[in-house]
Amino acid sequence: METMGRHVIAELWDCEFDKINDVNFIERTFVEAALKSGAEVREVAFHKFAPQGVSGVVIISESHLTIHSFPEHGYASIDVYTCGDLDPTIAAKYIADALGSKTREMTEIPRGMGPVRASKPLVTANA
Repeated sequence: METMGRHVIAELWDCEFDKINDVNFIERTFVEAALKSGAEVREVAFHKFAPQGVSGVVIISESHLTIHSFPEHGYASIDVYTCGDLDPTIAAKYIADALGSKTREMTEIPRGMGPVRASKPLVTANA
């Protein structure tokens, strides 16, 4: 059976505080990442927390991109889930670079194939 989707889970550390605390920057970055991967953007919703942090989602025809940031720790967790022929790593790497992540780990999980078994990390690197 072919996969129904590809899901990249990314752990981003040593991100730039100002970038991962700026809801407008993150929203633009996520929309650009979706478009760069060839996705069709449907809806966009982001929220800025007080005193810091951002959560949000870009709904795409092919699934979604999400983030939750912890600026006080220089950390952001992101998910990029795509169905069809899109490569979620394109968007995930674009986001990691845009947020200034110096240390990152990305793991891809095939979806819709039965029990989830995480693969080896796609990227474990200091940028």
